[in-house]
Amino acid sequence: MNILIITGGSSGIGKAIALKYVTENYTVFSISRSKALNVPYHQITADLSNSTEAINAINSVFSNTNSNTISSITLINNAGSLGEINSLGNLNSEDIEQTIQLNSVTPLVLSNEFIKLTNELKCKKQIITISSGAAINPYAGWSVYCSSKAAIEMMTKTIAQEQNELANGVKAIAIKPGVVDTNMQTQIRKTSEKAFKNVQRFIDLKKKKELYSPKFVADKIYQIDLQNELENGAIIDLRNF
Repeated sequence: MNILIITGGSSGIGKAIALKYVTENYTVFSISRSKALNVPYHQITADLSNSTEAINAINSVFSNTNSNTISSITLINNAGSLGEINSLGNLNSEDIEQTIQLNSVTPLVLSNEFIKLTNELKCKKQIITISSGAAINPYAGWSVYCSSKAAIEMMTKTIAQEQNELANGVKAIAIKPGVVDTNMQTQIRKTSEKAFKNVQRFIDLKKKKELYSPKFVADKIYQIDLQNELENGAIIDLRNF
């Protein structure tokens, strides 16, 4: 049995990935705050900005799965939020905390649990984390988002170093999907130029139909997974793949 665990599988890129893996005969578990309607995969409701709920959710997957039947298992850290778009000095402190929790702390916590829970498995084990060009490119108004994405790229590299030393370690990679036509892009385009001076660029990308579809991104990620040729710790941009 091939298993995929994905966060934020109820909409956007996450939903497209979950649907793609189902069509490839994976048993898929989505962990998210809300549920998608009429989808052919398991959905676990949890507030991913709460570490306890996130831990309980991933543990429930393993408690209901016979480890002897697993031939491969993947965790995709997909859930994330832009948070409030504005420059530091104009942000709500609680929003900063919640965004960092969801975007950085939760992937660390879930990756930690995943590595512990799969320690005895001798199959293909991997963690794929959805990153962003914002991890290395600063955008005024996105200080929290940029920082949170930079953190999970370093998490990926560090996991790879730690796991490479083990006989049956976990492979970790991070993927930047490019600019994708999701609710996050809608949020960006609605932002005032005062709060986000690069907003016109994203408005133009939509007008020119230069946004990737979630399905395109999902197909690419599955292809990368299937080929399994990337080095542990690799961080790639789909626009260059």
